[in-house]
Amino acid sequence: MSATTPAASSSGGVSPANASTQDAIQNANPTDRLVLEYLRARGHKKAEASLLEAIENGTTEDIGKTVSSDELAKSLAVYAQKPSRPGENVLKDNASVLQELATMGNPPSIQNLLASLGTVGAEEILSVDPTDKQEGFRELESWVEGSLDMYKPEFRPILYPIFCHFYIDLIRKGFKEAALQFFSTFAPSLTPNHNSTLHHLSTLLLPSHVQNDPSAQHFLDEKYIIRMSRSGFSLLVGWLTEGVGGEALGAGEGFSGETGKRGRASVMRVVNNHLRFDVTAASTTAVSPNAWEESTGLLSSLIPKPTHATSMSAIPAPSTFNASKGDLKLGPPPIPEDLHAERERVLREQAMLDRDPNAQYDIHFSRPPAVPGVVSPTEGDMLPYPPSFKIIDVQREVEKVRDARKRIRLEPSALSSVDLNSAQSGAARARALPSICAYTLHDVGEGAPCCIFSPDITLMAAGFSESYIRLWSLKGEKLKGLRNDICPDSVKDSGSISNLREKEGAMTRKLIGHSGPVYSLSFDPLGGSAVPPRYLLSSSADATARLWSLDTMTNIVAYRGHQNPVWDVQWSPMGIYFATASRDRTARLWSTDRTSCLRIYAGHLSDVDCVRFHPNSLYLATGSSDWTARLWDVQRGTCVRVFIGHQGTLSTLAISPDGRYLASAGEDLAINLWDIGSGKRIKKMTGHSASVYSLAFSAESSMLVSGGADWTVRCWDVKSSGGPGQPRENGADENTVPRSGDEEGNETYAIRLISLHRCNCSSDLLATFPTKRTPITQVHFTPRNLCLVAGNYIAPESR
Repeated sequence: MSATTPAASSSGGVSPANASTQDAIQNANPTDRLVLEYLRARGHKKAEASLLEAIENGTTEDIGKTVSSDELAKSLAVYAQKPSRPGENVLKDNASVLQELATMGNPPSIQNLLASLGTVGAEEILSVDPTDKQEGFRELESWVEGSLDMYKPEFRPILYPIFCHFYIDLIRKGFKEAALQFFSTFAPSLTPNHNSTLHHLSTLLLPSHVQNDPSAQHFLDEKYIIRMSRSGFSLLVGWLTEGVGGEALGAGEGFSGETGKRGRASVMRVVNNHLRFDVTAASTTAVSPNAWEESTGLLSSLIPKPTHATSMSAIPAPSTFNASKGDLKLGPPPIPEDLHAERERVLREQAMLDRDPNAQYDIHFSRPPAVPGVVSPTEGDMLPYPPSFKIIDVQREVEKVRDARKRIRLEPSALSSVDLNSAQSGAARARALPSICAYTLHDVGEGAPCCIFSPDITLMAAGFSESYIRLWSLKGEKLKGLRNDICPDSVKDSGSISNLREKEGAMTRKLIGHSGPVYSLSFDPLGGSAVPPRYLLSSSADATARLWSLDTMTNIVAYRGHQNPVWDVQWSPMGIYFATASRDRTARLWSTDRTSCLRIYAGHLSDVDCVRFHPNSLYLATGSSDWTARLWDVQRGTCVRVFIGHQGTLSTLAISPDGRYLASAGEDLAINLWDIGSGKRIKKMTGHSASVYSLAFSAESSMLVSGGADWTVRCWDVKSSGGPGQPRENGADENTVPRSGDEEGNETYAIRLISLHRCNCSSDLLATFPTKRTPITQVHFTPRNLCLVAGNYIAPESR
């Protein structure tokens, strides 16, 4: 024992220091005493000493101090904004706040705030430290990136909801500058997957903006569901409570100190109040890295409630809803026996006239083999159609058989076992990749939002922002409409109609009728690839869909019913019916012979951006800005499948010709492939560096082609398992196909290729075809597997 250490008292007395400590404990409030007992039991001596010191100094009493009404009013003054300039506050001088508030008569924004405080006390609003959120998110991001690689895919989805809540809380509590600094610091790492939502959040600058914004209120009112493994959840809880776990490289002493504790406390408040965890029993390695985001998000309102829901407290899951809807009939539509017999008769006669020895195999293609496990609909399941077939129906069915016989067989699997740098790679590419023909629009002032090819590839149409539609003949023939001075009595038969057409025509025609930008077009599919279409549908920002006659080159019907812009329109595969998608959050079914809609498909929480019919016409797929796709029963109007997994607005859909797969893409730069029967995601395909505008399946459903705003056309192997691709070395991508005419010294082209190679491409990307400066707005496969693409050239800005 050293000389400076006092001897222990043998009388059992209490030293003055211990006496003061005991007095402090006795005088402490019950909560402080419980905390002290907990710290003493766990052996946290330093924390116990710090709390005792605070109790002795009386500083803990300030925590629950009542705030005066004047101080509260001064702090709430940030909620009053200028009517003329919404981004600025009307009260800038704290000294005169009370007088100005009195003259303003208590603005409604402050009244709404006081009424909505709820369980959040005013003292919390006044005492919050905006730097805690910045430090907390920085430490959370460092912890996520410092975790083991196996845990990163399930930890990364937690960053997005916490970022959104931190930014919204800072704005709600008046810390505009701190919120902007927080956004500029951490938003770039989340932008690739959540660009549209983050851009929307950046427009919220005042508490009144948050109060009146549906998206912000959606975050505040509904819990964000995160899917995690049991071990991953344990690691997260360990970091939140003790600050242990992964650390970023060079983190030094880790996340210790008071700043780190306050930051983790901010994260924990969001976790407790706004997140809900779906903890799975599966191990981390047993789940695909891309599968963690499938059941992540604000799911409660996205998933329709099953009619026999067992528990309201159960975590909503799309798989549960999809299973409750039973099996779907995804097989090909039935062909009436009389039409089938007539088709075979025409094929036999044509084979005899042509003396084609190969034509005998046409009968084989007339009845495609049934797909195992896929249920086909009966004639009683189909939409009502005319009872008797016409000549055009026979021509369409006959041409389908011929197309099947003359189709180019694409075999993407041929590339999987071939070294693309070898001499055999050329032959493998020819077998696997389609021929692509690109049509480019030049000198388009305000842009062309949409392009479309006719089923027989004789016409191309484009809708323009200047409210008109332009038609082109792809065969080099002049487009001639019927004259306006036709007398009905002069029409005796179909042959006499050709004499009533215009004497002179042009290679292109302009259709005028809309009063807003034209967003979507769809050619009449009734004739298929046998004859040119007779009708064209269009949708526009003027909230109408219009039917155009390609015989008279005029608008013949305007379909009104939507209250907002109509983003998309598509014919059903057999004609007569068509569907529209609108900003009013609904899709609608129409018939060409009625001006009012037949069905309304309501359920999406935001704009319905795209619609696609299933090949058998029984189902309708919709994609929405609420990040989901849905499949609807066309006749009943009910949702039968919901597809959740995207991290942004959906811009395009495609259903495979065999009816089994749904491909969806959008602003999160990913293409998701779904199994329609089960509603489960098969894989996620990545490679695009900008929004994807169009998708198309090959005739055998073995290849998917996409076009997007990154000026590229990309080919994907549908049948491969997918997954992360091999890292590229020295910026060289073996799947990039150079354009003819490109020079090695072309600086713009070289920069464009470098940006392409930096993309995180999945292994199922077969080839990338870059364009000069043309965003691809339309991708189309012909029945014989020729790929057509179209877009408008963007001229470089003059310097």
